[in-house]
Amino acid sequence: MNYEPSPMTPTLTITPTADGSNTIYNSEVGENYHSRNGALQESRHVFLESGLKYFLSLNNTNNVSILEVGFGTGLNFLLSADYCLAQNINLNYTGIEAYPLTPEMLGQTEFNQYVSPRLWEQFITNYPDSLQQTATLQTANRTLQTGHCQLHIAHCQLLNFQSPQQYDVIYFDAFAASHQPEMWNEQAITHTLKFLKPGGVFVTYAITGNLKRIIKSLGLKVEKAPGAPGKREMLRAY
Repeated sequence: MNYEPSPMTPTLTITPTADGSNTIYNSEVGENYHSRNGALQESRHVFLESGLKYFLSLNNTNNVSILEVGFGTGLNFLLSADYCLAQNINLNYTGIEAYPLTPEMLGQTEFNQYVSPRLWEQFITNYPDSLQQTATLQTANRTLQTGHCQLHIAHCQLLNFQSPQQYDVIYFDAFAASHQPEMWNEQAITHTLKFLKPGGVFVTYAITGNLKRIIKSLGLKVEKAPGAPGKREMLRAY
């Protein structure tokens, strides 16, 4: 795939965070892709633990589907896929990303150190194809039979995303409302939640009164959950 330069590309800088993992700073947006208090900790706590693992604790299943708003660096996908494959869970993962990063920029994050070498290699290899169609990551090896992992990254704005599929878990990981208010308004949240299955789980790192009101008005139960380092609370809904 040919990567067309986006207006953001020249302004992206690899930046270390408090837990030793890297994030990317976008000077045009004025925001990091992950928390400066710890990119890895935030991703594990908000999305893997409070989202995926929470859903699986309530549902005895070997198949799970995840929709992520703001695919970004792919860290949430990598941690989720690594966990699912280790647990022999089949993962169907869709990310929405208006400005996909290049494979070279993804490599500079050094997120390979947090997942299995095989998964990282398959992620980088299949990343270009996943921006055009669903890619199946070949993660099984001769000694360990694991579940399968499918990845599709929808290269579009959130409101242009359409799919006949509904998902078990939604990761909402857009830039903060102070930088991208259009991602957190009623139209954006309503559009996102129409892709959530009945009984599914929605998680995000933020929690505001307006966000709670919007989600409650759509018939979901909202709860405050402990936040990642640097944030007292986060939001989970189901």
